Amino acid sequence: MIEKAVSFQKPIYKDGEYNYEAAYGFVPNVYAYLHDDDEVRPGMIVVPGGGYCMVVNVEGEPVAEYFYNMGMNVVVLTYTTDITMSVPLKDQPMKDLSRSIRYIRANTETYRMDPKRISICGFSAGGHLCATVCTHYADVTDCDEELNKISNRPDGVILGYPVITSGEFTHIYSVWALIGRDADAAELEYYSLEKQAHKDMPPCFIWQTVTDDLVPIENSMLFAESCRKAGVPYAYYAFPSGGHGMAAVAGDRFKTGNFGEAYTFDQVNRAVAAVKERKGIRVSEERRTELMIQFFGNPEGEPRPKPEGGERPPMPAFPDFSDVALWPKLAETWLKRLKLL
Repeated sequence: MIEKAVSFQKPIYKDGEYNYEAAYGFVPNVYAYLHDDDEVRPGMIVVPGGGYCMVVNVEGEPVAEYFYNMGMNVVVLTYTTDITMSVPLKDQPMKDLSRSIRYIRANTETYRMDPKRISICGFSAGGHLCATVCTHYADVTDCDEELNKISNRPDGVILGYPVITSGEFTHIYSVWALIGRDADAAELEYYSLEKQAHKDMPPCFIWQTVTDDLVPIENSMLFAESCRKAGVPYAYYAFPSGGHGMAAVAGDRFKTGNFGEAYTFDQVNRAVAAVKERKGIRVSEERRTELMIQFFGNPEGEPRPKPEGGERPPMPAFPDFSDVALWPKLAETWLKRLKLL
């Protein structure tokens, strides 16, 4: 828990508004980290990654802490994903993030975020989601007539090691979870975001490591170049070394493994439980077996045996990522330059 923060969790949809087929009872939500005062502050919506299969906590609370300590009020969005990869998400995650922006702007008294200074920050597949809303915000109509009158265009966008392209350098599993394995050319083009940049996009801050072994560096390079060509203000940083998923490297949490509460795993936990009971939606036996091995270590989902001894093994030597750890400070400078902080 972030020290002294006022924290609470709320769904972003009312009853009857959300109907993703493979939700398993989950409803997208925001988890707030607010300063304990009445000041209306700049706002940040944090959007963790997870390959559109889950929403990982390593990019949730630790990142919220950075922006909270900058003086912002912050929420972490847990959006729709599908660990079974059986029901393509299509535009549902985009609707979730779009709704969260409108919802926050409509509830200034609750979240105390300046409606004219709402930024979003996403990582990996969450970066793809942020870039999708950044480029396609005008395409999203909200089912709530009053919320639909409120802008869903973010004022600033921060992308950490984002999935961007559906082309040669894509992270194919994110694409499959989002639009399926048989997506047509039009869908692939729509979600290949280096092809979708335009002059009315919000300013973008982009960072990645050159040696990212999961999402190739070309993703962020392509988007930065698209921003340049479209005349969109942007900053781009490529750190020379480091792997994928380094959002939390700026603090002690990365070394200790303390990534905060696991609320972002709500949907994936529900889905895995349903699949274990053979109640998954269109989940093949092959995929069920993969999930049981992934989550339980055996094909039938039997509980994992408790490790003997009970003591945690010593942490390995921690590499020097002091340059990558500068990304929140660089983002802070960028936000201040744009008067978003």
